[in-house]
Formats: sequence, structure tokens, C-alpha cells
Amino acid sequence: MSDFKDYFYLGKIIKVHGYEGKLSVYFDTDKPQEYSDLELVHINIVGSLVPFFIEEISLLNNKAVVRFMDIDNLEKAEQLISKEMYLPLSMLPELTGNKFYYHEVPGMIVIDENFGELGPISSVLEYPNTAVLQVFYNEKEVLIPISDSIITKVDREENKIIVCSPEGLLDIYING
Repeated sequence: MSDFKDYFYLGKIIKVHGYEGKLSVYFDTDKPQEYSDLELVHINIVGSLVPFFIEEISLLNNKAVVRFMDIDNLEKAEQLISKEMYLPLSMLPELTGNKFYYHEVPGMIVIDENFGELGPISSVLEYPNTAVLQVFYNEKEVLIPISDSIITKVDREENKIIVCSPEGLLDIYING
């Protein structure tokens, strides 16, 4: 997936739907219904985001059948198969409580309930089975799993994330 810093990954075009240019798309989101009235998406065409206007969208769970403006035949539709769709970050629904988007936490200070301040989040690293907050404490990398059982509070006003790391986790990084 390319890095378009002002956009977020919405999903992917899967296949052609019928012969009139409609496409089946997959929405990579927990709440696809929030995107049921989209008028425009940006599609990654050879590393550039190209706007495509939506004429019609029919949602079914995380999939939808979409008719894009000016995509009115099979040949044009086939050129969009496997392309990624993006939207501007401003279109992300606002999260509250301990939920957050990965792009909004770099720079937030991580404080462990038992250890104290670890430092600012350098980045979020995504691995196949989990994602982790990357923090550097005294120049040593510390990786904290993103989990409801570990992250106890996200304080956006104070720019802090409070964690209760599992016993021994910090020892691996700091004393190891």
C-alpha cells in the first residue's frame, strides 16, 4: 500500500460486476455503512490518486457494487480491478475513548501505569497478527502491543496514552 499522508485506505476494487461497467468493491472498515452515500473516491492509478465520481452504490456488508461516472463498459471497468481506493483523512469518523487511528498517535507520550513515562510514540508498526506502538526509551526501542487490555486510556487533550504493560514486557526492552 502506498503512503498518501493526507488520505486513508478505504478498500479495494475486487472484480467487474456485470457487463455495463459496474464494479464489486471491498471496504476495509468496521462500519461500511458510513460510506454508503459516497460521491467520490480516490483510486491509486500507478502511484497517483485519481478522483472517481460515484453514480451509484449498493452496499452489502463489507462489499458494494459501484458504478463510477464514465466507466460504462467492461473494458474500462477491467482496468480498475485490484486498484486501491482512498479517501481524505477529513472523512474519517471521529473516534472517542480509547479508540484511535494509527496516523493520529505518533508524538503522543506513552506512560506506563507502573513504570512511568516511556516517551513519545515514534510510529505504529503493523505486523500480521498485531500492531504495536514503537517508543524509544533512552534510545532503546520498546514495542507495546495495541490491545484493549494494555491501553487503559487515550488522553487526547494531554496528548498521552496510558498503558498497563504485561509483567516482564518492559524488562525485555529496557533491561535486556
